[in-house]
Formats: sequence, C-alpha cells, structure tokens
Amino acid sequence: MDARTYPMRATPKSQRTRARILDAATRLFAEIGYHAASNAVIADAALLTRGAMLYHFATREELVEAAVAHIDLARARLFEQAATTPAPPGVDAAEQAIDSYWALLHELPFRAFAELEAAARTDPMLAERLAGAQSAFDHAQLGGDRVGALVSAGDDPRSQTSRDLGRFLLEGLAKGSMTYDETARRERLLQVVKRAVRMLNRKGDLHDLWGD
Repeated sequence: MDARTYPMRATPKSQRTRARILDAATRLFAEIGYHAASNAVIADAALLTRGAMLYHFATREELVEAAVAHIDLARARLFEQAATTPAPPGVDAAEQAIDSYWALLHELPFRAFAELEAAARTDPMLAERLAGAQSAFDHAQLGGDRVGALVSAGDDPRSQTSRDLGRFLLEGLAKGSMTYDETARRERLLQVVKRAVRMLNRKGDLHDLWGD
C-alpha cells in the first residue's frame, strides 16, 4: 500500500485527510526529525484525534510506507518542474543542472527524504521501505528519465561520473555544517563543482579547477 493505492475507504474526504496527514509527516520529518515525529505528533499537527489517525494508519509501518511514497512523488514533481525550466541565455546546461539540483535539495520533500535516509541507517524497517525510492533515484540520477532535460550527457562512464560528482558533492554540501564564512565558502565550492563537471564533460578548454 502506498500514498496512491489504499482500500475502499478512499472517499474524497478520506483522501483529503490522508493528504493532510502525509503533508504533516513530510514537514515534521524535515523540521524535527523522523524519530521525534511520532504518529501521535503527526496526528496533532494534522489536527486529528488519535482514533482518526488510526483509521487511516493503524501502524507506524503503514504511515512510513505511505509517507515515503508521498515524499518521493513530491520530489519527482519538483524534478519535472526543474527539467522543463529552460536555462537562461548564455548559461551552460551543466551549470544550470547544478544550480537546479542545489535549489531542489533545499525544498521540503528533499529535506524530509534526507532525514529519512539518515534515520534509516539505524532503523531496519525504515531502510527497507526507503530502498525502492533510493534505487529509482540512483538509476535516474540527474540525467535519467525523470529529469533528462537537466543534464544532457551520455551513458559512458565519464558522463556518469560527471553526474555522480555533481550529485554527491551537492548532497554532501547540503548536509554539511559550516561554522564560519558560510556564503563565500559555499559559493567557491559550487564554482569548483561546476568547473569539474564541465571538465569531465569535455566542455571548453578548462584545465584548472580553481580558476582565476
């Protein structure tokens, strides 16, 4: 069972209630963390009684499975929006993809999913329910079917490495903690990532990651 397929009680009213629960879960996972966002806390945030919560999600496992699907679908929609946004005149497609993905990492569904991934390291039930979404995302990457317009690159190892480099460096940067001069350090790192991806994509005559 996921956020889109569930029993016959899926009346319009129950669909709206489930959506409210899953929206509250997404927000709370991102804001206070997976473990702090218990079913009871989520019910309160969704303005539901415990009984109403149990009607829709009788167990933590049911809620988590539906929430993962809900969050993953929200991420896919944001990807699609990013993919259909053309690059500004004169902006390289790879640089546009990096800027787009960096912005996406700060959107609520991405922050919630990152929290779930962190919590899953010590929670086997969560890890099992995340596995499918993680695998689909890894196969899609930045040049897959979901977001092909973000990065135009081939399937060869060098092109794949350029996508992996951009993706994992940006994800690490989003999760990192800079305690001083954050803006300047972040911008320098983003520029280096862009230059590295361009070099791997053999674009231009770049030979120096640092630049001027």
